[in-house]
Amino acid sequence: MLYGGFLHTIDKKGRISIPSKLRDELGSEFMICKGIFGKRCLCVYSLAEWDKLVEKIGTLPSTKSSGVKRFLYAGAFRVECDGQGRMLIPPTLREYAEIENEAQIVGMDTNLEIWNTALWEAENQAFTPESVAAIMEELNF
Repeated sequence: MLYGGFLHTIDKKGRISIPSKLRDELGSEFMICKGIFGKRCLCVYSLAEWDKLVEKIGTLPSTKSSGVKRFLYAGAFRVECDGQGRMLIPPTLREYAEIENEAQIVGMDTNLEIWNTALWEAENQAFTPESVAAIMEELNF
């Protein structure tokens, strides 16, 4: 399970350090792509989770899956960390997610999200203890 929030800088070459506990969960190689949940962030998947996502997309009618595939696969890259635990974020993805000098890495259970810090802060303004409690009530938790 991938969880936790981490603020990291992006070096001049476009690399970001991935915390070791997250690297251990992701494996030696993984996929990075545009976020698919209507947010301008990046998603990072282990190869096993990527395969599950690809399989699910394949169950959509072709009229829907074609658009999703074009959006997702055109900007998807197989990556690995270097010896210092850094992952290169391809320039096209940095541009898409508006990531320049620093980014927020967020564990989302089955994948990571990488956010521009200002966009991350704006995204989270809507979530208050009260709004989260209201959602949790739906779970009877």
